[in-house]
Amino acid sequence: MGQDEHRINQIQQEKPPLLILTGPTAAGKTALSVALAKAVGGEIISADSMQVYRQMDIGSAKVTEAEMQGVPHHLIDVLEPEEEFNVVRFQQLAKQAAGEIRSRGKLPIVVGGTGFYIQALLYDIDFTQTKEESRLREQLEQLAREKGNGYLHGLLRQADPEAADKIHENNVKRVIRALEYHAQTGQLISAHNEQQRGREAAWRFRYFVLTDDRARLYERIDRRVDRMLEEGLVDEVRALRERGLKKEMVSMRGLGYKEILSYLEGEYDLERAVYLIKRDTRHFAKRQLTWFKRERDVEWIDRQDFSEENAILQYLTGQAEELKR
Repeated sequence: MGQDEHRINQIQQEKPPLLILTGPTAAGKTALSVALAKAVGGEIISADSMQVYRQMDIGSAKVTEAEMQGVPHHLIDVLEPEEEFNVVRFQQLAKQAAGEIRSRGKLPIVVGGTGFYIQALLYDIDFTQTKEESRLREQLEQLAREKGNGYLHGLLRQADPEAADKIHENNVKRVIRALEYHAQTGQLISAHNEQQRGREAAWRFRYFVLTDDRARLYERIDRRVDRMLEEGLVDEVRALRERGLKKEMVSMRGLGYKEILSYLEGEYDLERAVYLIKRDTRHFAKRQLTWFKRERDVEWIDRQDFSEENAILQYLTGQAEELKR
């Protein structure tokens, strides 16, 4: 081994370890991550934009205390639904949680399907140039309410076509952030993000994407939505509505919540709401897969390549133990 290669390896070893287990919604990340954490002495950091909220359990498919099996979980139930959660706040809270986990001699395991959050933590992306301008933000939010998400997305397409291709029009929060960035700096957020994607990772990491046959994944999504309805999703959203939560709030833009809220407000019947949740969740899973395919240094864990769940667990356990050394 040459001197330069030795030095690179030494620098890598000095970085803190981080294991990432992600993938599309309904891929089975929760159960696998708990089993893995138990096997290797890990604690879980949730990279989910909805499970962070209290009182939003059913629609977010939040891990239950029984499912946790005693494994500590971080960034679950830490905010009220009235509060705003974004990538900057996630990055801050996740870094803090990872430091606390490591201080106990445990392995931080990031689990969840929000790829942008994972990217922000892994590469320690700098968001100092994308400060929110409250007045501009309010104007853009007002435009979205008055003229619709498509109109706002059209403004982004004019300003930054590449960003518009990557950000769905219903992801109003990210559309507004991209427009803000362009207004503040005169630059394209797509170029900024590409530059940030080239950053060196802040961790010594393994990045696993759990997936499955598309048809089986979609079948599990449909079953999950049916189960949410059986468990009381409508009552959960009704209680949030009675509490004063509205569509424009970040927490109520989540899949399942916005559709049931529209049903409760008489925009369409329950059958239509359920259809929309299933359809949009399948579309979301497809976008998640597209995101992870663009990420570098990921390893795909396709369920079809393993004979059983335990075989996946054994493989990941071996990789995690190697990472800890």
